[in-house]
Amino acid sequence: MNLIEKINNDLKNAIKSGDKIRIETIRSIRALILEYEKSGKDKTITPEIEINLLSTAAKKRKEAIEQYKNANRNDLAEKEEKELKIIEEYLPKQLSEKELFQEIKALASQIGAHKKEDFPKLMPLAAKTLKGKADGKLIKEVVEKYLSSN
Repeated sequence: MNLIEKINNDLKNAIKSGDKIRIETIRSIRALILEYEKSGKDKTITPEIEINLLSTAAKKRKEAIEQYKNANRNDLAEKEEKELKIIEEYLPKQLSEKELFQEIKALASQIGAHKKEDFPKLMPLAAKTLKGKADGKLIKEVVEKYLSSN
């Protein structure tokens, strides 16, 4: 079952259950996908594009949560957190920092990156390989940590 089928199925279930936040969030994901598909000729959605769209939506929620908390609007921050949890259900399982470190270590040994000067070689590869499996900021932190430990 591809993402759009899963979204449509989950939307039906959410409507039946009457979960307003779930309905709203799933509709927003569906709108992102439809918007992408209609943005040009031959725009077929691949799993990589699905992950990009979902990651962008998750990132926007995280930023909104931070801003609402800074503005002392905990009610709105809670709503965004609930939406983020729903979006994360459709993303691949996120790697823990320890798992991420092991993945980066393996990538570094493949390309021979062991010093801080190798950051420009390792970071793009890590970002591309681990996209959707971990937050970009965390990937950068772990790459820096790995290169500084050697």
